[in-house]
Amino acid sequence: MPALPLSRRQALVVAGALALVLVLAGKLLVGTGSAHHVPAFAIPAAARPPAPSPRLVIDVAGAVRRPGLYRLPQGSRIADAVARAGGATGKAALDGVNLAAPLADGEQVIVPLRVAGVGAAAASAGTTGAPTSGPVSLSSATAEQLDALPGIGPVTAQKILDYRLKHGAFHSVDELDAISGIGPAKLDQLRDLVVP
Repeated sequence: MPALPLSRRQALVVAGALALVLVLAGKLLVGTGSAHHVPAFAIPAAARPPAPSPRLVIDVAGAVRRPGLYRLPQGSRIADAVARAGGATGKAALDGVNLAAPLADGEQVIVPLRVAGVGAAAASAGTTGAPTSGPVSLSSATAEQLDALPGIGPVTAQKILDYRLKHGAFHSVDELDAISGIGPAKLDQLRDLVVP
């Protein structure tokens, strides 16, 4: 077979055209798929393992059988934390604790001790109002106990209870400053009469 006379320029154009055809053919084959293509399958939600529920870390202290740190499921209540700590002791004043209050991560639950003789001393003296012995616990006091404090009326007592419900137990007497109606002067007046 006789050779076709091609100039150098013509040979380069033919070689370039063949290279372009090969590149386009390769892309076309890869784009349409090959025997190695693996289809992606969606895993149904029911087959996926459930995500672990977040746990709360709660510090339980005071009049409980086993004080300490406990991990509780999200949505737990103060009653759950007290039960996890072995329950309240016989000297616990559970009437001053809102066992139905929800817990937040990092919260401390303090179960106060019953103050011996407070009720009997008040009844024998024929008085009502503030207890005669010891300071009032902001973390466990009732509205009546708070109302009996000097300068605290029923409205401010309720504000203290609402603050405690929203933020948990008091960690410092200075937290009273965050409650409207209690300014620096009233805080100084209450400082020796209350404890967190």
